[in-house]
Amino acid sequence: MEWHSGGESAWRIQLSFLPVTANDLPNGLNSAQAERKRPALTSLSTGAVPGLVLVAMITSVAYSARGFSGLTLFSPMILAVVAGMIYSNVLGVPAHAKAGIAFSQKRLLRFAIVLLGFQLTLGQVAGIGFGGVGIVATTLGATFLFTVTLGRLIGVDRKLAQLIAAGTSICGASAIVATNIVTDARDEDVTYAVAAITLFGTVAMLGFPLLAPVFGLDQHAFGLWAGASIHEVAQVIGAGFQNGTLSGETATVAKLTRVAMLAPMVIALGLMARRGDSDASGAKPPMPWFVAAFVAVVAANSLVAIPAQIHSAIALAAQIMLTMGLAAMGLQADISQLRSRGLRPLMVAFSAFIFIAAFSLMLVKFA
Repeated sequence: MEWHSGGESAWRIQLSFLPVTANDLPNGLNSAQAERKRPALTSLSTGAVPGLVLVAMITSVAYSARGFSGLTLFSPMILAVVAGMIYSNVLGVPAHAKAGIAFSQKRLLRFAIVLLGFQLTLGQVAGIGFGGVGIVATTLGATFLFTVTLGRLIGVDRKLAQLIAAGTSICGASAIVATNIVTDARDEDVTYAVAAITLFGTVAMLGFPLLAPVFGLDQHAFGLWAGASIHEVAQVIGAGFQNGTLSGETATVAKLTRVAMLAPMVIALGLMARRGDSDASGAKPPMPWFVAAFVAVVAANSLVAIPAQIHSAIALAAQIMLTMGLAAMGLQADISQLRSRGLRPLMVAFSAFIFIAAFSLMLVKFA
């Protein structure tokens, strides 16, 4: 063949008629193609894995810390947030770990919320009766509206107020995480909301059983009150069973009914976000995929009997993934940003705590 005529263009024309292998390409083309492929092939090893390892370490610390006296009252999720905050604000988070932290904070948390559906069946909801469901639903709606309205009146950021409202009215940290997928608040707001909900939920867990005889509540009534008003699932169980077996079972079912209402609440917030966005094309969808999956799992769990061992394994997996997600949030939290929020958000959380306790007690006693 003649390669001298036509210069570079002839070279390219001649090459187009030849079978080409990777070794035949010029070094520049080989390296460019390799560069295009490298992110897809190595992103897991160079990005996600270091962060996942760090998150897993924080999660292990949170589970281990529960063995210490005085910390058994707190769930691993709460301890993970605290451990993550201490690590990030004392030692700092390396840049190469951020991809894995983001993966834990978003994807693992969404999947864990879906798995929470295996803790609930429609039969359990029916177990507390139509009146019990009505009390739970009314308390949830009233508390959410009260909290958001109060936040607006005293000048608390709307997204932060919504996170506090969701954590108080629905199911603590899990609801805060799910709500934030729609509200898209800052990581510091999420951490603040989780800390506030943990504080007042712990007060409720310790104090409510002492108030049962004061308010003349039998085991069923106390269980319904605890399940409709205390923030975290673990806190509800702890308070409920302190007052007896029937009280604990009723409280658990009432609380899981609140968990089931997480789906319609997130849908409603999605619709509000879409309507309030001037650019409708950029608004978030009103039905995030994890909400639809959560509802589907609850329905499937109601129809299909899952072996106890598998059910326990799923519950453990959900808790671990939730803990990892909250550890990731702690790792991204800046304490200086939390201090900058001042006392107003704490006032909102405290007022919401008092409101849900008083409102639900009134319904239990007089409805």
